[in-house]
Amino acid sequence: MALLSELATEILIPICAVVGIAFSLVQWFLVSRVKLTPDRSTSSNNSKNGYNDYLIEEEEGVNDHSVVTKCAEIQNAISEGATSFLFTEYQYVGVFMVAFAILIFVFLGSVEGFSTKSQPCTYDAHKMCKPALGTAVFSTLSFLLGAFTSVLSGFLGMKIATYANARTTLEARKGVGKAFITAFRSGAVMGFLLAANGLLVLYIAINLFKLYYGDDWEGLFEAITGYGLGGSSMALFGRVGGGIYTKAADVGADLVGKVERNIPEDDPRNPAVIADNVGDNVGDIAGMGSDLFGSYAESSCAALVVASISSFGINHDFTAMCYPLLISSVGILVCLITTLFATDFFEIKAVKEIEPALKKQLIISTVLMTVGVAIISWLALPSSFTIFNFGTQKLVKNWQLFLCVAVGLWAGLIIGFVTEYYTSNAYSPVQDVADSCRTGAATNVIFGLALGYKSVIIPIFAIAVSIFVSFTFASMYGIAVAALGMLSTIATGLAIDAYGPISDNAGGIAEMAGMSHRIRERTDALDAAGNTTAAIGKGFAIGSAALVSLALFGAFVSRAAISTVDVLTPKVFIGLIVGAMLPYWFSAMTMKSVGSAALKMVEEVRRQFNSIPGLMEGHAKPDYATCVKISTDASIKEMIPPGALVMLTPLIVGTFFGVETLSGVLAGSLVSGVQIAISASNTGGAWDNAKKYIEAGASEHARSLGPKGSEPHKAAVIGDTIGDPLKDTSGPSLNILIKLMAVESLVFAPFFATHGGLLFKIFQA
Repeated sequence: MALLSELATEILIPICAVVGIAFSLVQWFLVSRVKLTPDRSTSSNNSKNGYNDYLIEEEEGVNDHSVVTKCAEIQNAISEGATSFLFTEYQYVGVFMVAFAILIFVFLGSVEGFSTKSQPCTYDAHKMCKPALGTAVFSTLSFLLGAFTSVLSGFLGMKIATYANARTTLEARKGVGKAFITAFRSGAVMGFLLAANGLLVLYIAINLFKLYYGDDWEGLFEAITGYGLGGSSMALFGRVGGGIYTKAADVGADLVGKVERNIPEDDPRNPAVIADNVGDNVGDIAGMGSDLFGSYAESSCAALVVASISSFGINHDFTAMCYPLLISSVGILVCLITTLFATDFFEIKAVKEIEPALKKQLIISTVLMTVGVAIISWLALPSSFTIFNFGTQKLVKNWQLFLCVAVGLWAGLIIGFVTEYYTSNAYSPVQDVADSCRTGAATNVIFGLALGYKSVIIPIFAIAVSIFVSFTFASMYGIAVAALGMLSTIATGLAIDAYGPISDNAGGIAEMAGMSHRIRERTDALDAAGNTTAAIGKGFAIGSAALVSLALFGAFVSRAAISTVDVLTPKVFIGLIVGAMLPYWFSAMTMKSVGSAALKMVEEVRRQFNSIPGLMEGHAKPDYATCVKISTDASIKEMIPPGALVMLTPLIVGTFFGVETLSGVLAGSLVSGVQIAISASNTGGAWDNAKKYIEAGASEHARSLGPKGSEPHKAAVIGDTIGDPLKDTSGPSLNILIKLMAVESLVFAPFFATHGGLLFKIFQA
């Protein structure tokens, strides 16, 4: 038996979640102490070092009220734009959710003709289990629960980010360290809220469902998979909608502003500038939040489903059953300690310390988490147990399961660092790309694409090794907990990730409020580090998506009662080749959407520059609202087709072609999707930072490539603009495509197994 009693588990999980929520509220309170109202008296009474700060500000002449008021105004505009966009998006998505919930109920209820009688269990025909109708009702409920939690995490993240951006700008007047802490703290608020909420809601759902299911754990955890489906389907629309929004504005603002009119980025004369800053929040923050929440929910669900038909579930060992939740609980505590390293234990004094500080976050959290997982594996797991392995039970020791989690955890770190190497302008790959701008945009594009393809190699090997190790030790359950291991430090990962858009916004606000050049340099330094960390976050999301998807695939294959997936049978092979095509189809849709939305944006920005008298001279104000509306309308309209493609494919394939073909489709989309996703987001990140490298002019080499407005710089801007939809729309949305199709197939598996494959049935008849 496990050393941790059932009661202890019942207490430990919710306590960790509550601690996470409390910690995020504390961080939020600390951020809120930066005031957005011009107030003379406080700055000189601040005993510790207020006097010096006050002097610096006086000397730069930035202590005037107008700057603070202006920052507050701009922040307000960004916040309103983001909130109204998300509300519009959620109205459309809400309709879709209700429709899909009805679909889940009808499909799963019809498995046994809506009968309310108990049925023999799927994996053990001697026992009686709850009827399929029960599973249908509870799957629908957990689907709605997951969707709601996902929306909530995205929305809260966006609220916090728009709350913190202007505060980061104002803190930058006191120095880069203060600004860093404000941006990082606000990122932490989002990270901890999301991790704790995800854990708490899942835990409460399990306990409430238990009231109905009683001892039928197999049915209970099958119904819980709806939670992952809800989380990811919301994330898909958030990611695609937000991605189209942010990039339409970004590309439009860059092409007219920087390339045609030669005005700096985030210049207040540019009509698309507010839309661009709103986009950072709805795409990178709300989208990313929902996305990682989805991964987290699905890997937990995949692990729970497999565990429920292993010895944990059969012997009703609640502590061992909750092992995935315990890993996440420990993860929250570990990330809490890690966060203090960035905000309280060490202070950042110079610009060059920013990136190392963020990298330390990843290392510290991974090392501490390894210890945490070892302890929890020793406490929560029996010394040996059996794991369901495609029809047989496989004997596993507790140290083997610890290794599975650890291998996922460290693979995540490796993927993070490789991503950083390929996208940070401190290393040669990005510097080579920047150098290629000497000969124009074409060579820049060639070098950038090559870099993206090359950056796939090591992450794929890391994923392959972790799959092999975890599968060898504990079959499909091993892969599910490896994915959980990678996501166990999600709070820190999200904090680092949300930090990027917040500093990006802070820079934009500084430029728009007309603050001095020195402050813009500080926010740029924060932002360049943020670009790299955003790429690291995407690396994590993609790596974990690959593992999660494989774990869900395993659970689906078990549930649909397929003993082996044979690539040589025509049914499977056609699925494989079509599945591999889906990421391309999906990318084509999202890229084209960004392109056409950007086109409208460019036309509108040009129209304003040409028709509003005195706009270029700064006498007249541009019409920001029209640009915000263009982005909103385009993204709402354009997010439907790619979303429908992902949501309908498993249903159509499973219903008409059956589970074998569907298993081929899932495998194909997983294999090709991961490659495209990694290469797309790294290519885009590298182009962006190559442009920043030239702009910052920090080294001899960078200065030789010219100031802003030189020919190499213009080539770099073109690369950056091409990379925008790659790194922020197609790339990050692909990892949702991979996971979503797998979790959807798992939820509908009972239906496909009984009624699927209509076309082949007709042919055989």
